[in-house]
This record gives sequence, structure tokens and C-alpha cells, in this order.
Amino acid sequence: MKLISWNVNGIRAVIKKGFTEWIAKESPDVLCLQETKAEEDQVPMDIKMLAPYKTFWCSGVKKGYSGTATFTKTEPFSVKYGFGMAPEFDCEGRTIITEFKDFTLFNIYFPNGQKDDIRLKYKLAFYDATLEYCETLRRQGRELIICGDYNTAHNEIDLARPEDNTKVSGFLRIERDWMDKIEKLGYIDTFRHFNPDKPGAYTWWSMRTAARSRNVGWRLDYFYVTEKLAAKVKKAEILSDIEGSDHCPVSIEIEP
Repeated sequence: MKLISWNVNGIRAVIKKGFTEWIAKESPDVLCLQETKAEEDQVPMDIKMLAPYKTFWCSGVKKGYSGTATFTKTEPFSVKYGFGMAPEFDCEGRTIITEFKDFTLFNIYFPNGQKDDIRLKYKLAFYDATLEYCETLRRQGRELIICGDYNTAHNEIDLARPEDNTKVSGFLRIERDWMDKIEKLGYIDTFRHFNPDKPGAYTWWSMRTAARSRNVGWRLDYFYVTEKLAAKVKKAEILSDIEGSDHCPVSIEIEP
């Protein structure tokens, strides 16, 4: 079973850049998109009805901002939009939760904290709400996959210029501490599980500085899984050759 996660930085823009051809070639069983920047009625019908997928769309109150979508070949047992814990965490269309037989899948576009201290506090609160919700399910015996754009590079190996970014949101110690915390609780970073020491492995590059051609990037996109499920993950990759967004897709393959 192949799962792919991609921050497309606008679904309507990426459609014009070979999106449907790419899906046909990769043929993921589940595709999770972030930063779709569109409400469902703004998405072309041939994308919403793209065979053989069922598609689920979540948008926020603010038009043209944030948003997530999940494409799946297998009908999920249930679909939930947001955590249902507090309106402030669900009003930006950042979360789709789909339940399958062997796992619950979180497709999340985590907030960016670079705008100001208010947004940084919101990002950290969103992190905590995510973990609280995930831990509730885990205590019920569910195996979890939490994928998406986390908007944080965890360790120095996860960005090209760590020394220049210690005071920048996305590499603040307080953000990285949360990622330390989830790993101490037993959630596995699938890419690092297979590639513990691989440098230069990034998923986002600034478009303002032509950073991609120089590979001056950040690893912001992840698949985290619970420990038992990690044993079934056979491959985890960064698809850095796929263009169309300032992020590239990431993927995992799980045995049945």
C-alpha cells in the first residue's frame, strides 16, 4: 500500500502542471494534499471525481487559504474534518482524519508560525491539540499515520543552514521540542527510520531565492507512524524530482 503526502501550494495551480498525469503514473492508494487553497466547489469536477479515487475536501473560513484533501482508492470507514475539540483548530481546514481497517490516517497542514508571536502560539497550541487527539485514539488501541506539512525542520540535518535559522519559526527550539516529545512517546519518523544519517534530504525550498536548484532547503513534510505500524513500513522516500510546488511529495509503502 502506497501513501503519498504533498503540500501542493494551490490545487488549481498544480493541476496546470501535470498533476493528473503524475497521479496516474504514481497510482498511490492514498494521496494526502495540503495547502489546497480552494473550496470543494472551486475544484474541477474531473479532479473531484478522479477515478478510481474517493476524494474528501476540507477548507477553512478564509477563502483561498490553507485547506486539505484526501484521495483514497479504498472507502474509509469514517471521515472527520478537524479534531472537534475547539473551533480555532478547525476553522482553517487543516485536518482530515480517515479511518481504515488497520490504521487511522491524519492528513494535516500544520500552521506556519513565522508571521508573529500570535501565530507561533497558535502553531504550538495546534501541535498540542494534535497530540492530545492522537494519544486519545492510541489509548483506544488504534494505530496511527500522521502525515503532512509539519512546518518544522526537526534537527540540524533537516535543513541546509541550521546555524542561520535558530531564531526563525520552523527551527525554533520550542517547535523542535514538540517533535522530540512525540518521538519519545513512540511515534516514528519513517524517513529517518530508513535514512538516519542522510544529509541534503529536503522537502521545501524558497521560491524567492531559487533555492531548489542549489538544494538549500528544509525537510518540513513527514510521515509519522505508531510503533507497531512502523514494523509494516517497507519504504519511505522523498520524491524530490517532482515539481509543481515549493514542496515536493513524500511517500511510504506499507505491507498489507
